[in-house]
Amino acid sequence: MRLSTLLPLQALWATLCPAVSHFSSWGHYDLCKTQVHSDQGMSWDYMACQPEAALLTRFLKISLDPPDSTCGDPPEMFCTLENPYMCNNECDAHTPELAHPPELMLDDEGRIPNTFWQSISWKSFPRPLLVNITLSWGKSIELTEDIVITFESGRPEQMVLEKSLDHGRTWQPYQFYAADCLNSFGMEPRKARELTPASVLDIICTEEYSRGYVWKLDKMVRFEIQERFALFGGPRLRDMASLYGQLDTTKELRDFFTLTDLRLRLLRPATGATSVNQQKLSKYFYAISNLDIRGRCKCNLHANNCVVEKGYLSCECEHNTTGPDCGKCKKAFRGRPWRAGSYLPIPKGTANICLPDTATSSPCQCFGHSTRCSYLELLNTVICVGCKHNTRGRHCQLCRLGSHRNPAVPPEHQHVCLDCLCHPDGSLHRGCNDTGFCDCKDGATGPKCDRCLPGYHWHRGCRAGVCDNLLRQCENGGVCQDNGRCLCPAPYTGLLCEKGPCGKEAGGCSSQSPRDPPIDRVLLSLTVLVTAANGRPPL
Repeated sequence: MRLSTLLPLQALWATLCPAVSHFSSWGHYDLCKTQVHSDQGMSWDYMACQPEAALLTRFLKISLDPPDSTCGDPPEMFCTLENPYMCNNECDAHTPELAHPPELMLDDEGRIPNTFWQSISWKSFPRPLLVNITLSWGKSIELTEDIVITFESGRPEQMVLEKSLDHGRTWQPYQFYAADCLNSFGMEPRKARELTPASVLDIICTEEYSRGYVWKLDKMVRFEIQERFALFGGPRLRDMASLYGQLDTTKELRDFFTLTDLRLRLLRPATGATSVNQQKLSKYFYAISNLDIRGRCKCNLHANNCVVEKGYLSCECEHNTTGPDCGKCKKAFRGRPWRAGSYLPIPKGTANICLPDTATSSPCQCFGHSTRCSYLELLNTVICVGCKHNTRGRHCQLCRLGSHRNPAVPPEHQHVCLDCLCHPDGSLHRGCNDTGFCDCKDGATGPKCDRCLPGYHWHRGCRAGVCDNLLRQCENGGVCQDNGRCLCPAPYTGLLCEKGPCGKEAGGCSSQSPRDPPIDRVLLSLTVLVTAANGRPPL
């Protein structure tokens, strides 16, 4: 069964826009795609789309809390509110002609007398007569017209209309209704027509449908959708472009008219113009003859039809989307992130089609190092996502930092990028050039920077030489090796073999400083100097 066939498109526009002739250019809002013929052949031109509006009460499930709130078990006699002595209305759940089950809120009207659901009477006064009526659709819907509730027992003196966006897990108020808003809910009374574009999302309490008592004439309670639409679309919704522009750019506004469930919390029944008569409690109860809730399946502007499958509503998704609300891209069409379509007509708006993983304006070639691509709308290009085998880049064509190109294998080989393995102490960074050579620090050498140049020695990297055989000599018989370090004879240690076996802490083993050269070396040096000056050694 197609929901889109329940209300003709012309009737929808007659409802939203009485002056339909002024909006012929907007008709393609409700089209998903159209055939386009060119020299290359026939193709589809996509645009934003949505199912037509319909009476949504045909597709909901209704539940009561507490579940025994319906009259008739056991049978009960009811009095009329305006005449407490007229008590000839019987409710009997076991007699079809006298039963008033919840389903009668949703049946087609026209029968005489009117059919309606009826609650038990306020027999437990002064304890509140509380009844919650929950309406569930099993998927997201969007409201397009006022919610209208028709009461057959006088409109309640206190009630709250609530909505859920997550199938009843959490609830938020839509509107409060009371004969006295300040005393009932601590809120100043307001009317929907007093709202402004800046306050369109305000939750208000209204006394418009609860004060006074003319119950035979005033049966209806409304939640005004059209008043809010008119704040952007103008009187009689003549400026649909403005309304669609607001819906297109303001997520909070779209969410305000979106729901999965409605809940009507009945807190206090109509009591008439006088105080509650505790001797005639059978005249206080709730009775609802009709729920009028009109809207459309929410398909995120990716479907033109909504169908009922196995008792549940579901969008017939276009634009390569899927899900009950067309809320995600199909598995093979995630070339760019999912987005809802635009209310605005093309070219101002966009259908935001889900792109194939590999079919884009720029070929998604990943050389076998990735199986998924992503569309970057800002750059209007597609890149490979999750490159493996140490690769990176738009097409996984480059090597990651710390690896280098292996010229011995083709680009699609899994070992196309080899680890640089640069020594962390000898190299400037992890990266290397295309031949695998690392950038070395001063004094380091080798492809991996793990060796030292002459004049340097390795100590957590390469350090400059500490000795030579001319100016800076090793002490205590040490030998300078490669101008890099002193090889010390036992038991001497230190950079220049200057530390003796006792160490400085021991106070020294003799009066000679451990850094002073041995006395025999001093005498030998003096002999050399005297010979050079006199031409002969001293006596």
